[in-house]
Amino acid sequence: MELVTKHGVILDKTNNSFENLGVFNPAVMQERNTVHMFYRAVRDGNFSTIGYCKLAGPLKVVARCKEPLFFPEIPEEFQGVEDPRITKIDDTYYLSYAAYDGINVFGAYATSKDLKTFERQGIITPRFTFEEYSELIKHNYDKISILHSLFYDLFGRYKLQRLMLGKIYVWDKNIIFFPKKINGKFAVLHRLFPSIQILYFNDPSELTEEFWEAYISDLSQHIVLQSEYMHETSHIGGGCPPIETDSGWLFIYHSVQSNSKKLIYHASAALLDLHDPTKVIGRLKKPLFSPTEPYEIEGYVNNVVFPTGTALFNDELYIYYGAADCCVAVASVNINSLLSALKNL
Repeated sequence: MELVTKHGVILDKTNNSFENLGVFNPAVMQERNTVHMFYRAVRDGNFSTIGYCKLAGPLKVVARCKEPLFFPEIPEEFQGVEDPRITKIDDTYYLSYAAYDGINVFGAYATSKDLKTFERQGIITPRFTFEEYSELIKHNYDKISILHSLFYDLFGRYKLQRLMLGKIYVWDKNIIFFPKKINGKFAVLHRLFPSIQILYFNDPSELTEEFWEAYISDLSQHIVLQSEYMHETSHIGGGCPPIETDSGWLFIYHSVQSNSKKLIYHASAALLDLHDPTKVIGRLKKPLFSPTEPYEIEGYVNNVVFPTGTALFNDELYIYYGAADCCVAVASVNINSLLSALKNL
């Protein structure tokens, strides 16, 4: 999108042992002129924790912790706590993240009152093997993208889990809380490959195996966005927490293009209905921005821009993203211009 300005890299890895491989995909919480950033910090061996730094204004880092703020504590997090996002509902902060044990990925979250200490609330995504999921997803054959069915059915058919150690579960990533309850319930975006879905609950205790069996058997009713355009030929996933505007929820997400045996990660945008986010008001037909700079094109994973947080200064929306799984970079766009573009599609 021509209206986007790239401001370059604002945070890079250090010699500190917990972040000597890379820092990227940050959760962002703005409080007036202060931006709190909770970033994925990776050390040698691809083990992830969550680091913290503070910005004055949208671009200037003024403080940075020399140790992780949040780190693995349970077996499901053995390999790391990854790709955090953060929102605030009433007086509580919700930090969601991916729990990775080296084989499986689950969606989890923690809460805080002060952005300093976080209390784990546990894993909230389903625990089904690929074969179990393949059976459940068959109920949606005539209603969803063939990719949903084929991906899991093929995994189960060839029984790939027998070739690997441990039990292999379906991955559910990109857990993102809306910054307010919708119709009195927590509203959470998540990603069961390859689309983006929405989950509602009053209390995480409701998310039982029976709940998820019914949910997945009727997955088409929970889909917010499916791959639609050329820059989304592989899959899509959640990006930044939705932003409430008078026009709807402004949602910056990531879209992945499969191109000549490589994947290209783009930042994309959509506008969702305030009361029912499965209703799409508008969606950009081309990426909001794509990998064009050297720090986005070449890194630990090439050709990646991965948006995970925003801050609004006047009418300029700053989008914080992981670049090539190495560093944190920033782009900005006038929010009114972006909303106008989405509403006029």
